[in-house]
Amino acid sequence: MPNLDDAILRHVNDPKYRPVKPKVIAKKLGLVGDDSARLKRSIRKLVKAGKLAYGPQHLVCPIAAEHPAAKVGNAPKRRETSKHVVGTFRRAQGGFGFVRPEGTLAADGRDADIYIAANSAGDAVSGDKVRIRLSDKRGRMGKFEGHIVDVVERVTNQFVGTYLVQGGMGLVQVDGKLFTKPISVGDPGAKGAQVDDKVVLEMVRFPSHVHDGEGVIVDILGQRGDPGVDTLSIIHEFNLPGDFNESTLENSRQQAEKFDESIGPRRHDLTAETIITIDPATARDFDDAISLEKTDNGHWVLGVHIADVSHFVRPKTALDREAHDRATSVYLPDQVIPMLPEIISNNLASLQPGKVRYAMTARIEFSPEGQRIATDVTKTAIKSCRRFAYEEVDSFLADRSGWKKKLVPEVHSLLGRMHELAMMLRGRRMERGSLELSMPELSIDLNADGQVTGAHLEENTESHQIIEEFMLAANEAVAEMLFDNGLLFLRRVHGSPDPRKLKALNEFVKDLGLKAESLESRFALQDLLESVKGDSREGAVNYAILRSMQRATYSPEEEGHYALASDCYCHFTSPIRRYPDLTIHRLIDAVNRGKPPEQHLNELFTEGDHCSEREQRATAAERELKKVKLLNFFKDKIGTKLEGIVTGVESFGLFVMGTELPAEGFVHISALTDDYYRFDKAGHVMQGSRSGNAYRLGDPVQVAVAAVDVERRELDFRMLGKQGKPSRAKAAKRKPTKRAKPKGKGRKKRR
Repeated sequence: MPNLDDAILRHVNDPKYRPVKPKVIAKKLGLVGDDSARLKRSIRKLVKAGKLAYGPQHLVCPIAAEHPAAKVGNAPKRRETSKHVVGTFRRAQGGFGFVRPEGTLAADGRDADIYIAANSAGDAVSGDKVRIRLSDKRGRMGKFEGHIVDVVERVTNQFVGTYLVQGGMGLVQVDGKLFTKPISVGDPGAKGAQVDDKVVLEMVRFPSHVHDGEGVIVDILGQRGDPGVDTLSIIHEFNLPGDFNESTLENSRQQAEKFDESIGPRRHDLTAETIITIDPATARDFDDAISLEKTDNGHWVLGVHIADVSHFVRPKTALDREAHDRATSVYLPDQVIPMLPEIISNNLASLQPGKVRYAMTARIEFSPEGQRIATDVTKTAIKSCRRFAYEEVDSFLADRSGWKKKLVPEVHSLLGRMHELAMMLRGRRMERGSLELSMPELSIDLNADGQVTGAHLEENTESHQIIEEFMLAANEAVAEMLFDNGLLFLRRVHGSPDPRKLKALNEFVKDLGLKAESLESRFALQDLLESVKGDSREGAVNYAILRSMQRATYSPEEEGHYALASDCYCHFTSPIRRYPDLTIHRLIDAVNRGKPPEQHLNELFTEGDHCSEREQRATAAERELKKVKLLNFFKDKIGTKLEGIVTGVESFGLFVMGTELPAEGFVHISALTDDYYRFDKAGHVMQGSRSGNAYRLGDPVQVAVAAVDVERRELDFRMLGKQGKPSRAKAAKRKPTKRAKPKGKGRKKRR
């Protein structure tokens, strides 16, 4: 249905309409399958745009006050006229930019963007929420054009940059590419800034096309390049939280004083069961533990024991307010910014071995073939009998007999059972169409002094897969249990990819010389991923598939999780580091006590948006600091030769990712001096005119470090030549080397 939004509005605004749920509207409009799922996304977009409203129990209501159905629920008022739009502005280096309207779905992406000319952008900067007036004409690339009327909400007024002096004037060059010109800071003497200091700038007047920017230095972080200054810069740049306030710490101390490891009547005593934890070797907080039994009839009974954070973090307390505001822990290369104070996260709530700890336990029964039969979630007390690092479990799986003397029989047999069930669950998940992208996480190698010595890609070994499968199983089982009880809750949703993006993906992989039929089926995507394993084009294909997908978010929508091929999914397993998990624990406890809370859908949407935004901020900060750390590592290594793979081909040059040292740099087309090259967009090829030489995605090449600009976050390579034909054989696995890690728990996958 091409004009789905219009069809929905006509149906809901009909005078005879009475509020119903989205699935009823889908039936009325004759929608099934993917179209039905698309309808739910369209309704949410229309609600955010103020054209529809949600009533109680997810009922869809019209917005017009004269319509009788508008009396149901608290319908928001239309905020803008048809000529005005509110959205997020992104400025390009050329001064022009684009505004993505509020409520735009991930699937719509750039197609919904509105073009803003440089002289129509005012003083807005990337990330600002702005109000624009729409023009009747089309602008750049055929997009609608608009003019920024005002800035509704600044993304920030503070920026990090480098202090410099030009013509006797104090200036700050802001990091990144937000501002092309330095910002005047007037008299910096009050803070004693020195040239090359990294400073925090408070913007007094934002720059625009008609006037320069002005600001004031509010903090000095240290000299550029000094140890730890790069981390401080990113913390301030992304406005990450600092130390916990005193009221939050006092609340934590009070909880510590109350805790005595006693087991109350509402808590099942599981301290005699064989329960273990498996975590990174340097982990300090343990939020999940596992038990597993096999019954006489061959059924499996999996126990997923999750730290009962809700016992310590009570609603409406200082501790809860701070945890809600942070919403997630942030895992930087050299430190962790936790969601909860360490007295909670690393002590009271942490499932430490040999200690009585409170847990929320999901007992899940599976058939002998791994089919889930029943789920029960209760408050428990456990005592972990053994802590394993992932490396130890991998060693056990490689030589089980060699571990018999190291482990008591109960633990030895438990590990064997865990591997058997986990691989069975993994197989079933793949059979239903779950997608497993090969996108290894970049990890920075640090020495004892915190200096960067290199980088590596994390391996997803079988020990990691065991825990991942059990966490996925628990998350899905809990979500379905809440759904069966008719409750609203924060789901982890991942919508289906837009068919247009899948069509573009199909053309892309064909241009790479890969066989690919229609990729609208998740099983076709599975086949494609399998076909490029070990191929030099594997990274490019995996990244292209990732870009065709929507972003996973938190929402009460019944949308499912596309990548996991799950109709109902939530986050339950990490309340120490994720606030949405804590909300799930509280909801389960309320249901078990027979007191389900009063629920409001619009509040859940707001909660989901907040947690999603905090998660995206954390991810962006983690990624940016890794980039900065690597750039600092390379800045004194100009001329160093690297072997790499071409990961991107654009009209202006090539992106190359190092193989031994996974850093991505850029080779500008002007640096390809052996020939005159032209860009073939259809084949994603940079083609030489005279020699016939060409560079394609996946080509192995040798490059040298040519230039490093830490402040602008740029790494330039010089092309030395190709390394031979692209490999089509599986790459050999490299053994991980010993390396220092930041204190705190290694982050798990954000499913």
